[in-house]
Amino acid sequence: MIIDGAYYLQTSKAYQAKKVFFYNLLENNQYKYKKYVDIFMVTLIFISVAVLIREVKHEVPDYLRFFSSYVVSIIFFIEYILRLWINSSVTSIIVQQADHNSFLSQDLSLFKVLKKILYVKLKYIFSIRAIIDLLAVLPFFHELRLLRVFILFRIFKLFRYARSFQMLIGVLQSKKFEFITLGVFASIVIFVSSILIYVMEANNTSSAINTLFEAVYWSIVTISTVGYGDVTPVTTEGRVVAMLVITAGIAVLAFTTSLVVSAFTEKLDEIKEVKTIEDINKLKRFYLVCGYESVAKEVTRKLLLQDSDIIVLDIDPLRIENARNDGLTVLPYDPGSIESYKKLNIDIKKQVKAILCLREDDVQNVYTALTVRSLDKDIFILSLLINDVNRKKLLFAGINNLVYPQELVGLMTKEFIGKPVAFEVIHELRSESNNVNIAEIAVTERIVENYPIVGEFGNKNFRVIILGVYKHTSDRFLFNPIDSTFLEVGDYIIAIGYDVFIKEFENHLDTKAKNG
Repeated sequence: MIIDGAYYLQTSKAYQAKKVFFYNLLENNQYKYKKYVDIFMVTLIFISVAVLIREVKHEVPDYLRFFSSYVVSIIFFIEYILRLWINSSVTSIIVQQADHNSFLSQDLSLFKVLKKILYVKLKYIFSIRAIIDLLAVLPFFHELRLLRVFILFRIFKLFRYARSFQMLIGVLQSKKFEFITLGVFASIVIFVSSILIYVMEANNTSSAINTLFEAVYWSIVTISTVGYGDVTPVTTEGRVVAMLVITAGIAVLAFTTSLVVSAFTEKLDEIKEVKTIEDINKLKRFYLVCGYESVAKEVTRKLLLQDSDIIVLDIDPLRIENARNDGLTVLPYDPGSIESYKKLNIDIKKQVKAILCLREDDVQNVYTALTVRSLDKDIFILSLLINDVNRKKLLFAGINNLVYPQELVGLMTKEFIGKPVAFEVIHELRSESNNVNIAEIAVTERIVENYPIVGEFGNKNFRVIILGVYKHTSDRFLFNPIDSTFLEVGDYIIAIGYDVFIKEFENHLDTKAKNG
């Protein structure tokens, strides 16, 4: 019966959906509704503490005391039970044990199953977070005056709801061993100094240190370099002990500071990465560029001119640095690894406009395309094709559109046949000592609005020659186009000229309005 129930719950979509819902609501920081739950719980914490402070010297209305003692405690208790439920799956443990025993042709041992379940649940119950959650419920028994003090433990629950606190704890945990070592050292110093100062001062009638507790108090105050001055040694020996403790206190303080600084320094990149992912999750639509090389650099520059949001994935430190210098958001993730997209935690279907595989390596682009297709079958993928031999492989990987640089050159070459000037122009451009260059200018909506036909470019004023226009609708290259050639968004203008003049010409096309 227990096994049947476990199998039923394990395969029940409704049950699993509810568990996932509460998990997202309580634990998943990326879930959009979790922040509202966090705000609600933090508000309850502050209300409870405010009531506790108020009733110290003032009368608190019965409804507020009832709300703080009962309503808030019940809400926290429900939260505690839900966290205990979602922390681990009892049904999974039963099913796994049943399958294991069935494979070995053995009967299911309920004792072993209960032992595993108790181990998993008790491990959570005795965790620091769970203990704080439980202590926050104790004020429910408000008749016991002492238990009302446990309202203060609700403040510690703030660490659960504030991500910055969680991040701080995570940073300090990275130096767990060092902090334990420091704590042991400080404890030994306090223990030894407390005994020494007690021995030196307890028999002196003019000394304020008469008990071991006062000696421990003095040691803690001194080693922390606070120095209240309410308890001070009066004997020479006691003052020598004080000097030693103060010196040890300075060392402890310096060691603590260096540990915190080094922990944050080591985790700085990770903290920035988490913040970057949070910012990405807030974006509605963006282009995901996989690989940042020469072609990707030009593509992203064009997209930025259209005010598009761009996220770059690359693992090469130099390319990452180049992308950051160009003002792009970059994550050091492998675009061909499924783990990268899990870390991003984005909704590809809703947030990503297109995946641009722009590595100048067909194999890497294939891996990226296959990975993306395993996550989403419909997302548009554009890829750079370096070697035409790999065309079928890339298309088979699920790429929607291929960009093969040699195709445009081929179209141009066909038009050049029979035109001797073309060979000489290309020969001149290939000269390394020449600053003349060929520029490929994408026709945007702004250019079409300002200059619908080639004759209105005014390129001669910039000493730029229009070599041709690539028409994307007809997939043809028009060599030396006539002035009445109409432009469409998506066409490409092939211009020849000195680099500086071409840049001025591009700015002219983008910024100068049509004269009319």
